[in-house]
Order: sequence, then C-alpha cells, then structure tokens
Amino acid sequence: MNKDKMRVMADRVFRDMAGGMAAGLAFVGTETGLFRAMQGRGAMTESEVVNASGLQARYVEEWLKGMVAASYLDYDAQAATYTLPDEHAFLLASDGTDHFMGGMFAMLPPLLAVAPRVATACRDGGGVPFADYAPECRHAIDHMNRGNYEHRLVDYWLKQLPEVSAALSNGGRMLDVGCGRGFVVLAVKKAFPDAECIGVDPDAASIAEARTSAAAAGVAARYEATTSDALADTGKFDLITLCDVLHDLPAPIPVLEGLRARLAPGGVLLVIEPRVSDNLEENINPLAAMFYGFSMFHCMTQSLAHGGAGLGACLGPTRTRALFAQAGFSSAATLDIKSPTNLFYAVRA
Repeated sequence: MNKDKMRVMADRVFRDMAGGMAAGLAFVGTETGLFRAMQGRGAMTESEVVNASGLQARYVEEWLKGMVAASYLDYDAQAATYTLPDEHAFLLASDGTDHFMGGMFAMLPPLLAVAPRVATACRDGGGVPFADYAPECRHAIDHMNRGNYEHRLVDYWLKQLPEVSAALSNGGRMLDVGCGRGFVVLAVKKAFPDAECIGVDPDAASIAEARTSAAAAGVAARYEATTSDALADTGKFDLITLCDVLHDLPAPIPVLEGLRARLAPGGVLLVIEPRVSDNLEENINPLAAMFYGFSMFHCMTQSLAHGGAGLGACLGPTRTRALFAQAGFSSAATLDIKSPTNLFYAVRA
C-alpha cells in the first residue's frame, strides 16, 4: 500500500470529523446567541463573552477554544482575547437575512439522529418518513430558508417572471406545494395582498405552525394539511411553487402532471432545486458533499419510506428537465438568478 496516500486519507478523516464537531459547536453558537453576543465587539476576553452572552462560563470557555481551533474565531495569544471577524459575523450572526448561513448547522442534530435508521434501511429497504424526524427538523429547514424567502423571493426571484407578478397584483392565485411552515406563502401574500395564496403540506404539524405564523403576522393566507392532488380546490393558479421539494416526492410524475393541470393560462410552475452538476466528477466539492448528506439522511430516505422514487437532492438539471418533459410540460427555462446553492426553473404547460 502507498503510505503517503494512507496518511492523506487519515488526515481527511480527521478533517471531516473536525468539520462535524465544528458544525456542532457553530450550532451551539447560533442557538445560544454566542455569535450575536460577539458581533461588532472586536477583541473580547473570555469573561467579557460570558457576561455578554449570559451563559455558563465553563461552556463558553470550551466553545471559544473550539471555535478558534476551527478558525471561526480569531485569537490573540498575548492578550488572551477572542474576536469574531465582521466577515464571519455577516454569515453567522445575521439571522433572518438572505446571507445567513448559520441555519445549516441546525440540520445536523435531527439528520444524524436518524442515521442508525438509515443504516438499517440500507440493509432492509424502506426509509425514514418525515413524521419520524424530531420537531427541530422543521425549525432547521425554516432557519436555513426563511431569510431567502422573505428577502429574495418577491424582490428578486419573481421579478424574473413579470407576467406572474402582474397576475398576482391583479388578484391572481398562487399555490405552494410542500409549504412546510408557510413562509413562501407569507412572503407572496404580503407583497400581493389582493392575491389568493394557498399552501399545502401533508405534515399536519408544519401546517399548524404555518397557520400560527400567518395569524401572528396578520396575513390572511390559507394552509391545508394535504397533498396537491388531494386539494379540493378546483381553481387554476397563476403561480405554483415547488421550493426544494421536487426531489423529495415519492411520485414526482403524477404530482407534476396534476400541477400542470392546475396552471392557469400563462401560469408558471416555479421549481427550485439544489445547484449540482449532472456529472459526479464535477460534484467533488463541499457544497455537493453537503447535499449528498442531506439527501441520504433526509430527502431520499423520506421518499423511499413511502415506496417512492428516491430521487435525492442531487438530481441534477438533466434529470430534472426530463421529469418536466415526462409530465407533459411544454417548456422549462432556467432563470438567470444568481445563487451559489440553487437552480431555478420556470416551467410552463
């Protein structure tokens, strides 16, 4: 065996384990407000961080040292001070913005909690249905995506579809499929108060939280704990959205066929999917590795739990477009939207 190659692999294992632990530490930093407590404060002593955060001193000490070791924080050994650089705070202490990255860390606990069941499914088949994930999984998905929906969906993404925006301004209708906690619907309804906005999701707990959020915001949105094919509403929609949902579906073709039938003349199905390549060799990077992990422990296994297609998060543009064609859509344009993580399709009947 090549000993140099073996050493490289050993270093890679340590690096990946360190990455997992760093992500866990960063999760604690976002959940407890430690990053926010250090934001814009410059160099801080350990006791200053303890006082600013109001947390237990021994935990803060270990967290600070771990975050220095992972290069999330800067450390001045002579002064024994810790600094959260402004560039890091922009990504880690910016909850609710469209540039907040800290929400991704919240996915680790609920996903890795089902890892033993996924290992069993590898042997025996089946998978883990969404209903079996901890409630924190809904929170994590919201934490990752909410800022984008609130700040980019209407002001950037939908501006690429002016005919849809015009229809919604004039009292049109929109349907969000797999709406989760409902923030896509909320964003559209706030921007287009005359539009009728509906969200559907088979997870009753998500729908309950969506209704609570809408009521708290004073927004008259409608949420139904059902699937798009079982929705009793027979009307047509000017906009239908599938936001990071298509690859999760157990039966994507029947769902897409049903959505095509629900589009109004000139209506658009907006599909958002992970930005990955069709070619595995072009996916040898941290982003794709993260998506494959999300897929194994969440997206793919949910579908397989219901005897579904198990498409997975890394579906890729060619297979995605093939689904649209198979479902009978006439066109699927890739929208010119800058995003490091997503691809956007405007699909028309």
